[in-house]
Amino acid sequence: MAEAEGGPEMVSFRELARRLVADGVVPSITHQRISKIAETDPDFPPVVPVGRSKAVDYRAARPYFASRKSRQGERTDLKSRPAADGSGAGQP
Repeated sequence: MAEAEGGPEMVSFRELARRLVADGVVPSITHQRISKIAETDPDFPPVVPVGRSKAVDYRAARPYFASRKSRQGERTDLKSRPAADGSGAGQP
């Protein structure tokens, strides 16, 4: 596929998930996971609402996912949390 010139290459989250897997950027991902990442990661490329869907520029999203560290199955509940008093002594 030839590189497109000009403006952004906007794709829906569903199409983004399909293309990331097809291009070998990630082994697997769902549009639901992309939506969650977009909500929680401030470094996620700008999202544009299109009706009830959301779209992102594939040219910005591909390098984002290529450099993103996968945390599949990581148990965040086992990490210690900082103490409320700021002393650094947290609970497991």
